[in-house]
Amino acid sequence: MRRRTFWTFVGPSVFLMVLFIALPLVSVLWQSFVLSIPVVETVEVETCTPGFPSQVCVTANKSQAVLDENGKPVRITSFVGLDLYKSVVEPGVFWQAVTSGDFAALLRVDFWRALRFTLTFTFITLPFVLGIGLLIALTVNNSAARLRGPVIFVSLLPYIITPVIGGISIYWLFVGDGIVTRMLEGLVGHDISIMTHGWAVEALMMFYRVWHVAPFAFVIFYAGLQGVNRDTLESAMIDGASRFERLRYVIIPHLFPLIVFVTLIHLMDSYRVFEEIVAFNAQSQRISLQWLTYDFLQPDDSGNRAIGRASASSMLTMIGIVVIILPVLRRAWRDHRR
Repeated sequence: MRRRTFWTFVGPSVFLMVLFIALPLVSVLWQSFVLSIPVVETVEVETCTPGFPSQVCVTANKSQAVLDENGKPVRITSFVGLDLYKSVVEPGVFWQAVTSGDFAALLRVDFWRALRFTLTFTFITLPFVLGIGLLIALTVNNSAARLRGPVIFVSLLPYIITPVIGGISIYWLFVGDGIVTRMLEGLVGHDISIMTHGWAVEALMMFYRVWHVAPFAFVIFYAGLQGVNRDTLESAMIDGASRFERLRYVIIPHLFPLIVFVTLIHLMDSYRVFEEIVAFNAQSQRISLQWLTYDFLQPDDSGNRAIGRASASSMLTMIGIVVIILPVLRRAWRDHRR
């Protein structure tokens, strides 16, 4: 292929990736090392009551932002190095918890509490997504031809539903007088409040993620099953291999590249868990790293946003994604070279 033809096809994609991925990433990286503070001045403000029967005026000091000639707040930006990262991670609390063994104190820091939930959520849901997706794919592949269409349609419904809408639907089954809550109350004979327990909310969020993402794994694995060598399967059956042995020594090795692919997608997506926190209204009990970044961007009472801390939290989230997918990428690269 000629160089000009190559860049004609690749150039627009490279330009868009630089514009919408590389440049924003560099901007976030820079903002995680600088602190921007608005300039505030104190002014006297006089407040008077209506003049009937007599007017009363009160003078009070009020802080307000200094505005430039364009009416925008004046800000002072200074390079602070790793101070924003330290304010998010709080390394002093971490080392004290490690030396004393008091990890409960560590979980009182928002970053470590969010990291604990994010890692738990990611690695517990992963085997269920792979296992259930593979089970559905094997079931559909071995079912009668006239049943495959309806089964595929029903299996894909959870993946088609918008994540927040699906999460809210499950949330309303358990919150307050939800259908499932009323049924459980009828069984146990007294009122229960499922959504007031942090462990129950966390389990429901994991259940929803598996229910929502397993169809994606099913589609990938089902497509891979269409390429399994039938002669190898028939030879294994003639040699007396059981169904489990054919699955272990023939099907799974054939699907292994797809398993690595689904694992990578799930790790990157689950580590950025956010929709479940919103749908289950769980921020008072469980928070994720993505939610922590969002919370930093919310304006405080004076209208300021912690953009620097949000940038630091975002960079730490990205570093975490790289760390957890690096072993999988190394394994895939090693198998590819072999």
